[in-house]
Amino acid sequence: MPVKAVCVLRGDKVKGTINFVQEKPDGDCVVTGSVEGLSEGKHGFHIHEFGDYTNGCTSAGSHFNPFKKNHGGPDDTERHVGDLGNIVADASGLAKIDMKDSLVKLSGEYSVIGRSIVVHEGVDDLGKGGHEDSLTTGHAGGRLGCGVIGIAK
Repeated sequence: MPVKAVCVLRGDKVKGTINFVQEKPDGDCVVTGSVEGLSEGKHGFHIHEFGDYTNGCTSAGSHFNPFKKNHGGPDDTERHVGDLGNIVADASGLAKIDMKDSLVKLSGEYSVIGRSIVVHEGVDDLGKGGHEDSLTTGHAGGRLGCGVIGIAK
């Protein structure tokens, strides 16, 4: 039986809905949805460790990284579980999301349910930019919008 989750993203100018479906506990998680209100181009897109917004998106903590790896891209071996790379907004500010990920889980010890999605201001350099924060945050900049990942039917 598939497990499903949903995240409703909110920010000053950004809003969106992200859906998660995992058919089998050891299978890939499919992540789909859209985010609107972005500037045209790439924006870092990550799962953060906490579903806490008591201090806005800052309270979401760091990228979800239970295996203590360096930051990377979604296709890298060395990456945080929460490293989903970039989403790309078109000229109207809309980014459509359709990806599969082998590390994101909706059940078990490393489930992302109850954690959060954060969309960033800038491009995630996937850990390869050589900036001081490339190996921790991908140098993706401020947090434009966030939302808690919750169980869905």
